[in-house]
Amino acid sequence: MSLPQFTEIISLSNIEISEAIIETETELFSLRFKKATRQTFQAHEIKYAKRRLAQLKTLLTMRLKELDPKENQNSKDLIPN
Repeated sequence: MSLPQFTEIISLSNIEISEAIIETETELFSLRFKKATRQTFQAHEIKYAKRRLAQLKTLLTMRLKELDPKENQNSKDLIPN
């Protein structure tokens, strides 16, 4: 299993991304729980889950910013040149 690639999730819809975020958070919680209770698990899966979660959240944030250009304009007004 290799590290999750950003190109693999670009084709997902916003709803699928939201569902994947919830699923990944649940998986990460389960892995952390296994680690805390000293159950057997693959340690690299925590790293992969964290990376996938970050990628999903980044993509969702980028898409939501594209949908709301008015918000982007307001943030530009707040930053002095």
